[in-house]
Parts: sequence; C-alpha cells; structure tokens
Amino acid sequence: MKHRVAIEPSILSADFARLGEQAREAEDAGVEGIQIDVMDGHFVPNLTFGPGIVRALRKRVKIFLDSHLMIDNPERFLGDFADAGSNRVIVHHEACRDSRAVLQSIRKLGVESGIAVNPSTPISSVGDVLDIADSVQVMTVNPGFAGQKFMKDQMEKLKWLRREIDQRHLQTSIIVDGGIDKNTAPIAVTSGATVLVAGSSIYNQSATVSQNIAALRGSIDRLTTGRAQIASSFLAL
Repeated sequence: MKHRVAIEPSILSADFARLGEQAREAEDAGVEGIQIDVMDGHFVPNLTFGPGIVRALRKRVKIFLDSHLMIDNPERFLGDFADAGSNRVIVHHEACRDSRAVLQSIRKLGVESGIAVNPSTPISSVGDVLDIADSVQVMTVNPGFAGQKFMKDQMEKLKWLRREIDQRHLQTSIIVDGGIDKNTAPIAVTSGATVLVAGSSIYNQSATVSQNIAALRGSIDRLTTGRAQIASSFLAL
C-alpha cells in the first residue's frame, strides 16, 4: 500500500432529511469522497437518488463525488450525472451491453470511469476493460440495500485485480463496497483495496460521523503501522 487508502461514506445509510449536513460532516472528518448509490428499482429492487441529489451535494461539499449507477442501460444517464457534478461515474458490468463503450463514453464526458462487479460475476470478465477503467468496484454484498454482511470470499477478486493491475502497470483504483467497518477494512486493504466505501458503519446512532470515520481510519492506520514495525525489525537484524 503505497498511498493513503481513501474512505468514501455511502449516503445510502445517511439521514435522507439531512444529506447535505451529513455529507459536510464526513468532509470535515477528512474523508476523500462521498459515494452516491443510484438505484432504479429494476437492476436492483430499491429506488434511490437521481442527478438532482448529486447537484445539490456538489453545492455543499468540495470533495470527490462518486456516482455508483446500479441501473439498467446506464449509458442513457451518463451525461446527466457528469453534468450534475460527479467526479467519477461507476456502472455495473452486468448492466452494460458493451462495457468498454460505456467506459469510453464516461471518459469523454471529462470524468473518471468505473466498472462494478456483483458477487456472482467472475472478476476475469472485466479484465479486458482494465485499461479504460479508472477504477474497479468489487461488491462485497449483493447490491440494493445497506447494512448487509461482508462477503470475505470476494477478497480473491481483489487479489486478482491487484496482480493484473501491477503486472500491466496500470493506475486503476480498487474499490470495495459492502459491509466495510473497522473489522473488515483491514481485510480489504490487505487484499488490495485502495478505496473503501462504508455506509452503516459511518452513519449510525452509536457514535458521531466523525468518531466512526476516525475508528475506520484507525483500523487501517494500525495495519500500516504494524507493517512498518515488522519492516523495521527485519532491518535491525
């Protein structure tokens, strides 16, 4: 892990009546971005946000806005989400007729491109678009609802991605989305994640947004501190 791991709270778990305020709380706590889960009631059973929410949040925060499109035929709305202020638009491989063409269209809009894969989708299926994807988002829950249990078996996908990206000298980010908390974050980072999307572990009633982000960041920092200590021990031998 050469760079600081990014944390992106998912506002799907936030208080919908206070989205702007809770996005600002996360920004003030030092997160690198916000992920906006867009659902159409078809690709996934839930129904959530549209470009208007992205536009409203863009006025409230300066950090990176990630629009995760869990929708059928996402190419219809790429321009809407880019124009609304998204810094990155992520589409699902399973929802695209031609993932490469969709990713190219996203880049032409002047924003970063991302491809997401569901737990049941073989990770090798996106191998031929890694060169055009700025990020790959590995779902560690079935998409559609917040608060699900982390699927540890998906870590093999991260390891595969890490090898492919390194061997091909790419700069593709590896995003993990689903069930991320202070216990699962180190597992994801050790497996190769560079961006962690966390929802219910950040937006809950047990602590403040700032406290929850600090706890999540601390779990990652302890991991890197431990590695540094091990390296120092070997150098001292």
